Amino acid sequence: MKRKISHSDNYDPILLERMLFKLSKRWIAGYSNTDAISEASKSNQKGMSAILNYLGEGYTQESETDKSVKEYLTLLNLLKTKNVRGSISVKPTQIGLSIGYDVCLENFTKISEKAKQNGYFMWIDIENSKYVEDTLSIYLEVLRKNRDTGVAIQSYLKRSYSDLLHLMENSANLRIVKGAYSGETDEAYQSNSEVSQNFSRLMGVVMKEATYEGILAVATHDSKLIDEALSLSSKGSEKMKNLQFQLLKGIRDELKQQLVKSGYTVLEYIPYGEKWLHYSLRRIRERKRNIFLLARSLIES
Repeated sequence: MKRKISHSDNYDPILLERMLFKLSKRWIAGYSNTDAISEASKSNQKGMSAILNYLGEGYTQESETDKSVKEYLTLLNLLKTKNVRGSISVKPTQIGLSIGYDVCLENFTKISEKAKQNGYFMWIDIENSKYVEDTLSIYLEVLRKNRDTGVAIQSYLKRSYSDLLHLMENSANLRIVKGAYSGETDEAYQSNSEVSQNFSRLMGVVMKEATYEGILAVATHDSKLIDEALSLSSKGSEKMKNLQFQLLKGIRDELKQQLVKSGYTVLEYIPYGEKWLHYSLRRIRERKRNIFLLARSLIES
């Protein structure tokens, strides 16, 4: 729910939103699926594939989840019609996991069937720890019917090592991320160094299997981890098959092009939609430079 802003706040809420949106265009495509398709086409022109995400999560009303499902179905048709090289990424609580397991599975099945019909890959995003068990279970059910489906694994969670081994037994397609959530000490690593060490451990387990059949997506902007992935991928007589690097729109653009020029598969994660503000504020908090950009835009406006 949006906070009502009074005149005593001494700023114009409409002007502030416009300035925030201007800054947020670094990380989001815009409000609509046509904005998303346009940005995806730009990624293609730069030698990258796109991962499109319709922003939203934590929905508890079926009207909200139904809207999200319809949006992804429309998006998949647009990708095909516009001949864009890309994929989609969906959050479980966006399409019903907060309502119930069966609702979410049914909705993922609908989207997966459309993705398979149109020839596009579907990623399943991972959320906070209370949803992980159900998310991985849903993923494995969807994977049985559509091999072009992947799931994220978060290195901040201590359980992720055993989850990874189980997923590898099913030749899963994996996206390793650090994770944007937090947890208690019994379930989650608390320091950045521990999270990075576990990321390295998870990545190493998969990359040591040079002939692993599933996709491994290294989804981080951490230079040390990326360098480690590059080093591991070139060891031995055979490079790992299906290695990808996934990076967010608007972040490490020079690195993306370096990877592309070196012959690696690079995917740009491009979110869009009406829920842009929460996502953008998270990006701003993550990097001090983003706060400086916001301050400068406020001064110059």
